[in-house]
Amino acid sequence: MFRVLLLFPLIALLAACAGANPPDPSLPRGNAAYGMFPASQQGVAPVDYKIGPLDSLDISVFQEPDLSAKGVQVDASGNVELPLIGTVAVSGKTAPQLSRELETRYGQKYLEKPQVTVIVSGSVSQKVVVQGEVTEPGVYEIKGPTTLLEAIAMAKGETQIAKLNEVVVFRTVNGQRLGAVFDVAAIRRGEVSDPQIQGNDMIVVGYSAARNFWHNVISAAPLFNIFRPVTGY
Repeated sequence: MFRVLLLFPLIALLAACAGANPPDPSLPRGNAAYGMFPASQQGVAPVDYKIGPLDSLDISVFQEPDLSAKGVQVDASGNVELPLIGTVAVSGKTAPQLSRELETRYGQKYLEKPQVTVIVSGSVSQKVVVQGEVTEPGVYEIKGPTTLLEAIAMAKGETQIAKLNEVVVFRTVNGQRLGAVFDVAAIRRGEVSDPQIQGNDMIVVGYSAARNFWHNVISAAPLFNIFRPVTGY
């Protein structure tokens, strides 16, 4: 009986420590979340990806092979050197933005109505933050298109007390901080798509008070022999 009685103050203590702060209920979920953070498309970089130092670019000028080049590396200062127009600052711009700028610059002196296409062929400059209930929270570098599951895997996966249906992704778009809640368990089961993660995103894996409670009970049980049959009283 003594061992059984010990269980009640232990449960009370653990329950008092098991509070959790759920995500803001105003954050979108389900289809609304995917409307803000689209699903990953294999091998396709997001159009609003910001070019950074040491990235590689494929630049194609229509019907001008001498002005086109593959694997142009952005230098540490965020610039590239291009034929005729020289140094071009590219860091912080998206591929469509850079395409339009190059069309303008080539069109000013050298070409009539140029058509320029820029593709980010290699990325080494983007980072994401993974926090919350993951094994190794931290800042991780992403190279090219990355999904939510891949980002969590970089942090060595979730902990035993993670709440996988409350994983929040935060992103800053045009100076506005946005967030949405995703169900990672459903993503793993193939029920919903794996959203695309971009550079500078923050991922917060939720905390399950219930899982934490029972994890602590089971961990503490051997200390008190709580779950051993008690006889002789």
